[in-house]
Amino acid sequence: MTRWFNVAGPCQSDIHYMLPAAARLPEVAALVAERSYFVLHAPRQTGKTTAMLDLAREFTASGTYAVAVLSMEVGAAFSDDPGAAELAILDDWRDASEYQLPASLCPPRWPRSTPGRRIGAALRAWAKTCPRPLVVFLDEIDALRDDVLVSVLRQLRSGHSRRPTDFPWSLALIGLRDVRDYKVAAGGSDRFTTASPFNIKTRSLTLDTFDQADVAALYGQHTANTGQIFTPETIAHAFALTQGQPWLVNALAKVAVEKLAPDRTQAITPALIDQAKEVLIVRQDTHLDSLAERLREPRVRAIIEPMLSGQSLGDIPPDDLRFVQDLGLVRLEPGGGLVVANPIYHEVLPRILASTAIASLPTISPSWLTPEGRIAAPLLLDAFLAFWRQHGEPLLGTSPYAEIAPHLVLMAFLHRVANGGGTIDREYAIGRDRMDLCLHHGADVFGMEVKVWRDRRPDPITDGLPQLEGYLARLDLTTGWLIIFDQRRGQPPIAERTRTEVVVTASERIITIIRA
Repeated sequence: MTRWFNVAGPCQSDIHYMLPAAARLPEVAALVAERSYFVLHAPRQTGKTTAMLDLAREFTASGTYAVAVLSMEVGAAFSDDPGAAELAILDDWRDASEYQLPASLCPPRWPRSTPGRRIGAALRAWAKTCPRPLVVFLDEIDALRDDVLVSVLRQLRSGHSRRPTDFPWSLALIGLRDVRDYKVAAGGSDRFTTASPFNIKTRSLTLDTFDQADVAALYGQHTANTGQIFTPETIAHAFALTQGQPWLVNALAKVAVEKLAPDRTQAITPALIDQAKEVLIVRQDTHLDSLAERLREPRVRAIIEPMLSGQSLGDIPPDDLRFVQDLGLVRLEPGGGLVVANPIYHEVLPRILASTAIASLPTISPSWLTPEGRIAAPLLLDAFLAFWRQHGEPLLGTSPYAEIAPHLVLMAFLHRVANGGGTIDREYAIGRDRMDLCLHHGADVFGMEVKVWRDRRPDPITDGLPQLEGYLARLDLTTGWLIIFDQRRGQPPIAERTRTEVVVTASERIITIIRA
């Protein structure tokens, strides 16, 4: 039977390529056997729901338990009315349980109860009548907010001591965040500072990304199904680009086999994976587009903004560092350094942040192009200077991250240059105090380094010139731009202070210094 790579919703084994859930979450079987109440949290579209549905089917089919995955999401529409939220949730649970379980294991008619007690009463009635130990996995728990969330968690805690005869044998909360990061409006904080009111959890699990062997196994299913080969180099390259993020792994393959190489006799090569990456980035599919919402959260911004500008992190609470890692935006390198989670996010994050500036750009005539379609460096410089002097000031106000607003406006301009015929590579990391940019347009390659001159700091040119030299040496280029954005207070308007000079370095590289 034909199957395909899934990029929307939970996988179904009869139509999608997927990895066995038990291998991805080996701890769950033991936690259920121990009657544990636990938490599973991981970023969106990493396979949480798919894995738990798969485990629920396996556990139920074994004859030992009755296991259902029940969503809490429908209650989110009633954040100010816990009673109405409970009724919506229980109505959805009825449908879900009847779909997932045989009639003998389904819940009885929900008992009558008062608002704020209906979830607990329903679980109690179901556990008492179910002929097997009842296990429930509550998905999308952190879709709930405020009073509704607190009410549900307290009902679960209240019933915990009566398990397994009068309450579920085992229970899991499934969501993006660990319990401490659930959104509430109580006690002067927007989240719990401890696990309370769910201090009955045994463990907090997360769902790891794929390793390279997982990527090979997933892509191997397509080869077995169709005969189309992913070369070993392709599998390694796809893993390097995605670092095993499941949605990205599936999305790259889906674009490659369905759009770029529908002929099943054509092998999937690293070049095709690179083309698929560009398609995803330009198309801004749902998964990538949803990153924009995360980037505007204050705790996320406090980490991502200095990373993009090359600054060191400030005094970031450990919970906030864990939170941004839990969202899947960043990861710790084996040596301990914090980096963007994968090269595709590395490309996407600044592009998302520059999207308003890109949309706000006026029409720019491609005056930098020669009749042969090549980019003439002097013309490109003139075009940028004219653009910056005229539009830089108002465009700086379009950036959601003020500290890197100049970087984002520059990238918006370069995207207009690259549009339809080129790409932009970016290099940035915590503590480097710089961003390196490389514009590729056909045979033309331009290397640039961006630095910011801030108050009470020395002129960045001292460090910038040798840093740019090193970058140009890696690119095998003899010319480049060093762009210094002067963000010190009390400076003249951009149109007045923007100027250029050309220097020749000891290695005979020609550097254009742009002070903007």
